[in-house]
Amino acid sequence: MRTILDAQRAAFTAALPELLSVRRDRLTRAAAMIADHADRLCDALSEDFGHRSREQSMMTDIASSVAPIRHALKHLDRWARPEKRGVQFPLGLLGAKARVEYQPKGVVGVIAPWNFPVNLVMSPLAGIFAAGNRAMVKTSEFTPVTGALMAEIARQYFDSTELAFVEGGPEVGKAFAELPFDHLIFTGATGIARHILHAAADHLVPVTLELGGKSPVIVGQDADIARTTQRVALGKMLNAGQICLAPDYMLVRPDQEEAVVAGLKSAASAMYPTLLANPDYTAIINDRHHQRLTDWVEDARAKGARVEVVNPANEDFAATNSRKMPLTIVRDVTDDMTLMQEEIFGPVLPIRRYDTLGGAINLVNGRDRPLAVYYFGEDEREQRQVLDRTISGGATINDVIFHVSMEDLPFGGVGPSGMGSYHGLDGFRTFSHAKAVYQQPKIDVAKLGGLKPPYGAATRRGIAQRMKG
Repeated sequence: MRTILDAQRAAFTAALPELLSVRRDRLTRAAAMIADHADRLCDALSEDFGHRSREQSMMTDIASSVAPIRHALKHLDRWARPEKRGVQFPLGLLGAKARVEYQPKGVVGVIAPWNFPVNLVMSPLAGIFAAGNRAMVKTSEFTPVTGALMAEIARQYFDSTELAFVEGGPEVGKAFAELPFDHLIFTGATGIARHILHAAADHLVPVTLELGGKSPVIVGQDADIARTTQRVALGKMLNAGQICLAPDYMLVRPDQEEAVVAGLKSAASAMYPTLLANPDYTAIINDRHHQRLTDWVEDARAKGARVEVVNPANEDFAATNSRKMPLTIVRDVTDDMTLMQEEIFGPVLPIRRYDTLGGAINLVNGRDRPLAVYYFGEDEREQRQVLDRTISGGATINDVIFHVSMEDLPFGGVGPSGMGSYHGLDGFRTFSHAKAVYQQPKIDVAKLGGLKPPYGAATRRGIAQRMKG
């Protein structure tokens, strides 16, 4: 891995400045790499998951990989343009100039997760390539077939000094995180992110962390319950809930709870009237995660929760090898239950009651800052309260997850849910170095401003001017 990094950095340095035409060519090849092999990638994803909806993979991993690259191609000229900045009076009158130039950083490391193992490689690469960098990618050991295919097809479109893939388990991941990259982006669990930060610290590598957490849904007093539950059920069951932005738990008023539960059941049953043989519904990634979810539900049940499984066809999940898991609604939850302490990352949805909006906000603020907050309702005063009094990576009003698909919005977390952001212009700037450039006029500014000894009246005038601002 160090040999690859050294070769990429040497090629990067020799090629400076990275022309926009070169960046466009890399972006174009990256889009073609995914589009040309869409069918094979969908097959690989399904093999890794045990079953994954082909149409879902096309939406969430193929189209959603090509779209940010196309967006970067469309806007690259504007993003890369030097940005004029002001200078202090009276330097502008004397001919001084200031600007910010956006330079590539060099070699960026990408540690990708298993839940969207194509998109969460290619979406960062859109910003990385647009900014003029080279990249090394560590794929997840939980999706080995997809990782191997990505490595194979990348070699057909890119020289290893432009883009290289690394496969392997935790030891490889640890060594990868310890490399002296010029930037490192990690997408995954908060616990592992702590180790990533420690590893990067030795080389003072700048790090972007895209994590997760418990993203709440607050159901407002005037929310349309049918619309709310349809949208929450869709978001919770997409990829079987294995999404960092999936709605993690719902906060509802006591008089809404029965209608919310009924709405969730109706919506889930309409989308997935059957589950085991349904090609549209994705399986849990592996046995360990399936057992984890099962254990957390049983832990909640043992501690007094009411568990309601949405199984419209009354299928026997225990009699199959399938890791498909139905939507499981958990009521009367308490903070001592594991599923209210950890990010769920599966189709399990706790519901908790609140009496006042302020109480709901306090429940959210009593936990780590989430990757997203979702509010349903038309009351603009309530909307503003939720947005103003909670701190989260992002927010969607009257739906879930959708803010991540807006390429012109930054995507990232805050605190335990992440550090830094990317997508669109924000991704370009994350993977660029903003270089300050000041151009001095011919006149002796230092003398004029009293900076040259011996200090005297000009010095005092300069100090007074600076103090005025």
